[in-house]
Amino acid sequence: MERIGTVEAETIYPIPAARRHGRPRDLFTVWFGPNLMMLTVVTGALATTLFGLSLLEGLLALLIGNLVGGVFMALHAAQGPRLGVPQMIQTRGQFGLYGAVPITAIIVLMYVGFAASNLVLGAEGLQACFPTLGRFPAIVIIQIVSIAPAILGYHVIHVAARILTVVCGAAVLVCLGYVALYHGEMHGATAFTNGWTGFLRTLSLAALWQIAYAPYVSDSSRYLPAGPASERHAFLACFSGSISGSMLAMALGAVVGSLAGGQHVVQSLMGVLGVAAIPVLLAFSLGIAVANAMNVYCGALSTLTVAQTFSTHRHHGQGMRLAVTIVLLVFAFCMATLMADGFMAAYSEFLELLMCVMIPWTAINLTDYYLLHHGEYDVASFFKRDGGIYGHWNLPALICYVLGLVIQFPFLSTALYTGSMARILGGVDISWVVSLLVTPPLYILSERHFRSRVLPGGENA
Repeated sequence: MERIGTVEAETIYPIPAARRHGRPRDLFTVWFGPNLMMLTVVTGALATTLFGLSLLEGLLALLIGNLVGGVFMALHAAQGPRLGVPQMIQTRGQFGLYGAVPITAIIVLMYVGFAASNLVLGAEGLQACFPTLGRFPAIVIIQIVSIAPAILGYHVIHVAARILTVVCGAAVLVCLGYVALYHGEMHGATAFTNGWTGFLRTLSLAALWQIAYAPYVSDSSRYLPAGPASERHAFLACFSGSISGSMLAMALGAVVGSLAGGQHVVQSLMGVLGVAAIPVLLAFSLGIAVANAMNVYCGALSTLTVAQTFSTHRHHGQGMRLAVTIVLLVFAFCMATLMADGFMAAYSEFLELLMCVMIPWTAINLTDYYLLHHGEYDVASFFKRDGGIYGHWNLPALICYVLGLVIQFPFLSTALYTGSMARILGGVDISWVVSLLVTPPLYILSERHFRSRVLPGGENA
């Protein structure tokens, strides 16, 4: 309890062994609770609305997608206990000190975009409860709820996640109970639509939902004590927490979507719940505020990672994290309130394209960590001015990253761009699958070739 009211002291540097007090069960709630929000519900509803699946098909596609994406997400989580640093700092072990900067900078841009979008979505939930509440006051309320956990950091985020696990978990169960009680007979719920296009699009959407957490999942697991047991527990806790939380909310969305009848999901949910709609939507709005705080908190750590690259002589401590956190909060708030609705819609579509930058990064990171280095890194080198044994740039990683990015373009299917292969596949986006299959072997071959030519005998750099 003493730690709850204090600002987190640690930033991007390794967590000392004496401060490794995290618990695996906290990792379960920190990924279970914040996933129980309206954005997750709306995402699940796409299966039975936009993609035209029956309820059974939609639930199956969502489950498979979450399970597949969750494996990649949880593999990143297991890195935290061993290395004790945020995820994007560890990226220097693959790309070099300067080589990690462009990817980390794009990740910061994504964090801010997600934060701004969450403010808007949370505000819409409040406005649905209180129709007379204007957009600006609603955004202010969500922002105020986000401030404390974003600024105070790790401990308050975990406490808020535990609260959300109970409150939002109860809200989802109430929703499902109302549906079962008053809408138990849903026509076509188990029908087979023969819509493989819709099934694959839903599966990809759910998988990318989980992979989107990869750049910051070890930010919360880095406090666990070092050791193989903690690594296994981090994997299991993050995997089970994120999968169960996401799937519970997405299942609710799929059910509500099958009942929507052309209505907006929020409106349909209010129609289903009746008098229970207001407390449920308030709980979901609370959930999106905490998820927003996590985006800003991890965005601050990534921003410090970029800053420390060019000022390795300075210690970027608590004060610097607070300053960066405030800047990101203000930036996200301004985007949510000052920009036109049309811009926010376009920016959300732009974020879909930015998501593809994570796929080759996660492929290279996991390949290097588990197959080439087996988790053995010189953490001190991450913070050295010359990059230590990893240097300023790792050309094989950078070249493979670009190739893993470019190979996705024909298979991309977004509102802003659809590739030729995606059109042939009926709009199914399998770009992430292609990149995940192609990038790892390319990276392994290029790394081994580079080492054998540059280093005598091919020793590990």
